[in-house]
Amino acid sequence: MTTETTQESTSTRILNYAAGQWVAGEGEAKPLYNAINGDLVGEATSKGLDFDAMFRYARETGGPPLRKLTFHQRGRMLKALALYLLEKKEQFYKVSWATGATRTDSWVDIEGGIGNLFANASLRRQFPDEPFCLEGDPVRLSKGGTFMGHHLCVPREGVALHINAFNFPVWGMLEKVAVNWMAGVPAIVKPATITSFLTEAVVKQIIDSKILPEGALQLICGSANGILDHVQNQDVVTFTGSASTGRKLKAHPRLTDEAVPFNLEADSLNCCVLGPDVKTDMPEFDLFVKEVQREMTTKAGQKCTAVRRAIVPEHLVEDVQIALGKRLAKTIIGDPGKEGVRMGALAGKAQVEEVLERVNQLKKTQKIVYGDPDNFDVVGADRTRGAFLPPVLFLNENPFRNTDCHELEAFGPVSTLMPYKDMNEAVELSRMGKGSLVSSIVTADDTAAKDYVLGAGPMHGRILVLNRHCAKESTGHGSPLPNLVHGGPGRAGGGEEMGGKRGVMHYMQRLAIQGSPTTLTRITNEYQYGGEYINKDVHPFRQHFEDLEIGETLITDKYTVTEQDVIDFANLSGDKFYAHLDPDSLDGTIFTRTVAHGYFILSRAAGLFVDPPKGPVLLNYGIDECRFTKPVYPGMTIGVRFTCKEKAAQEKRSDDDIAKGIVKWVVDVYDDSPQEIRDKYGVEGETGDTVAIATILTMVRMKDQG
Repeated sequence: MTTETTQESTSTRILNYAAGQWVAGEGEAKPLYNAINGDLVGEATSKGLDFDAMFRYARETGGPPLRKLTFHQRGRMLKALALYLLEKKEQFYKVSWATGATRTDSWVDIEGGIGNLFANASLRRQFPDEPFCLEGDPVRLSKGGTFMGHHLCVPREGVALHINAFNFPVWGMLEKVAVNWMAGVPAIVKPATITSFLTEAVVKQIIDSKILPEGALQLICGSANGILDHVQNQDVVTFTGSASTGRKLKAHPRLTDEAVPFNLEADSLNCCVLGPDVKTDMPEFDLFVKEVQREMTTKAGQKCTAVRRAIVPEHLVEDVQIALGKRLAKTIIGDPGKEGVRMGALAGKAQVEEVLERVNQLKKTQKIVYGDPDNFDVVGADRTRGAFLPPVLFLNENPFRNTDCHELEAFGPVSTLMPYKDMNEAVELSRMGKGSLVSSIVTADDTAAKDYVLGAGPMHGRILVLNRHCAKESTGHGSPLPNLVHGGPGRAGGGEEMGGKRGVMHYMQRLAIQGSPTTLTRITNEYQYGGEYINKDVHPFRQHFEDLEIGETLITDKYTVTEQDVIDFANLSGDKFYAHLDPDSLDGTIFTRTVAHGYFILSRAAGLFVDPPKGPVLLNYGIDECRFTKPVYPGMTIGVRFTCKEKAAQEKRSDDDIAKGIVKWVVDVYDDSPQEIRDKYGVEGETGDTVAIATILTMVRMKDQG
C-alpha cells in the first residue's frame, strides 16, 4: 500500500506495481528528497522485480482484453479515467510540491497529462467502432473490379515500454499511455526515479479506479537496468531524456535482433527567433521577451522544449537584453507554496550540479549578462537545503565562431542571447542546434515567417509562429499538444509521438490485405465498393440500427432529369453558373450542352432513396465525401445504389438519451439512360456507370432498450 506524500510526510518506500501487485522491492533503496527543503520523501528500488514476468503479465493478462475492445470503447475508457483523475487532482498537487514545481508548473504536468487522456478519448470519432481500422483508400487491382487491396491496422500483440524523464512525472506518463491504450496495447511505465513518487501517486489512483483491464498498466519506480533484455518483436519502446542515454538504449542488441520499434524524444537546443521586422515599440517585441522569460523559468527551465537560444537582429541585442533582464528580475524564486513565488526548485541537487557544470563550460566562450548562481535570494526556503538556481542569461556576440551554445545544453533556467544580420543567418543559427523539438519565430511579417519556416523546417519537429493576432490564445513555444506531433530530427532523437491519430498508429501493425471486394467487406466490416449487395424486402430506413447489415443495398426507382429541373434548381439555390444555363458559353469546356447541377443530382438522389414516413432514422448527420464523376444532361436517367457502408454505436449522454448509432451509406448515383441519349450528348460509358458518389451519415435509433 502506498502512502500519500505531502509537505509533512515521513520516509516511506515508494512502490512498484508489477503483475497485479504493489511491490516495495528488496534490499537497499535509493533515497528521494524534497526539492524544496531537502527532506527525505521516500526510498525506491526495483530489486527483486521479475521484468520478464511483468512483460508476460502485460502480454497475457493486459493485452487480450484491450485488443478485444473497439476504438469507441477504448475512447470511452480513457474519458472515464480522465474524469476520475480530475476529481483527484488536488491530491496530486500536494505531492507535486515536493518536486520543486509551482502550481502553474504542476498544472501543466497534472492537468496537462489528464488533458491528453481527454484528447485521445476524442479520437474515437476518427476510428470505426471496431478493434481495428482501415487506412487510406482502397486500391483497385484488376480491370473487372473483382480483385482489390486495402491497408488494415491491427493492435500489436506486445507491450509499450515507456522510459520517461524526471521533469514531467505525470504528463510524461499519461501522454504516452493514452495513445497505446487507444491502440489496444498495455504499458509498462518507468519514470525517472527521482520524481517517481508523484507518478506512483497517480498510478495508485488509476489502479484503484478499476477502469482499465488488469494488466493494462504496470509501474517500475526503481532502476530498470536489464529490462530491454526482455522485449520482443511485438513490443514498442519509447524513451524521453538525454540524447546520449537515448542513443545507448537505441543501440541495445535486443532491439535490433527483435526489430523492436524505438521512439527517441531527446532534449534539444530549441530556439526562439525575433523577426527582422520587429521594432521595440511593436507588440511582437514584448511577446518575444515574455516568451523567452517564461520558457526560461517555467518548470525552472527543466523542459525538453525550453528556449535555449534566443536569436535576435543584431541591432536589437541590447534592447532585448535589458528588457529580458527586467522581466527575469521580477521572477521570485523559492518555496512554491509561498505567495508571490514564480519559480521553484530543480528536481534535485544532482540536477543543480549538472546545470552548474554546463554553465561553467558555457562561460568559457560566452558571458553571463544576467544571473549569478553563487548569489541569489530564495523566498520561504533554505537555499542550501533545496535544489535552487536563478535564471542565467548568456550573451554570445559571435555565435558562428563560439559554438558551445549550439552543442551544450544546461537543463535548467539557462538560455543564450545571440545576434543575426539577416534571415539567412537566423535560419542558419537555428539549424546549428543539429535538430530540435521546437523552434519559434515572433514576427508581424508573414513573408518573413514563411521564409523562416521553409528554411528552418527540416531541422525542427514543430515551429510556432507568434504574433499579436494569435498571442492571446496561443499555447506558447514550449507546449506540445496531443493532436500535433511531438518529436524532432537529429539531436532531438528523430522520433515522433502524439500527433492525434498518427500517434495511435505507432502501436498498430499495418498490413496489406488483398482479395475480392465481398471478402474484404466481410473481413473489415466496411463495405468495399464492388462487393456483393444484400437485398431485403424492407426499406433500410424502416430498420433499427442493430438490424442493418453492412452491404445491405436498396436499388431505387429511376428518374429522368429535365431542362426545367435545371432551371428550377438554379432559381431555388441561386447557383446560376454559366454551364447550367448558358448554352452559348460552352466552347472550350468539357460540356456538350447545359448540364445539371451536381448538387441537384445528389438532392434528387435523396428523393429516390429516402423513405418519407417517420421511422428509426432520426436525422441526416452529414456528408463525409462527395464526387461528381460524369456530367448529367437533361434527358438522361439516373438511379441510386444505396448501400450500408459502416456502423458505429453512440454512447448515451444521460439515462433519458435515445439509444442510437451513426450509419454511413454509400450513395452511388448511376447512369441508366438509353444508349441513344448517351450517343446524342457524347456521353462515354455504359449503363450502370457512376455519375456521382457520396458517403452520407444518418443517425438511427436502436431498438427499445427497456
